[in-house]
Amino acid sequence: MALPLIKLGLAAAAGYFLYSSYVRSRAAGSTTNASDAVDDIDLPANPTVEEKLDAGVQETFPASDPVSISQPSETAYEAAQRRKPSN
Repeated sequence: MALPLIKLGLAAAAGYFLYSSYVRSRAAGSTTNASDAVDDIDLPANPTVEEKLDAGVQETFPASDPVSISQPSETAYEAAQRRKPSN
């Protein structure tokens, strides 16, 4: 009776050992350092549209946000501040 339980215990221990070594060998998370991609963005004084687009692509890496090089629209607060009389 004890021999089958010992065999079952050894098989379970071997399975656990193999599974845990497999899990440890896999890289957890992304191996990309996103701050490296964002830190090196340099634009000249008067950048062309192509240079702005390239910088926009670098800023969004590694996210999947779409690139937009147009000016953002005015918020409601900014519009109210613009209409407000400057006394």
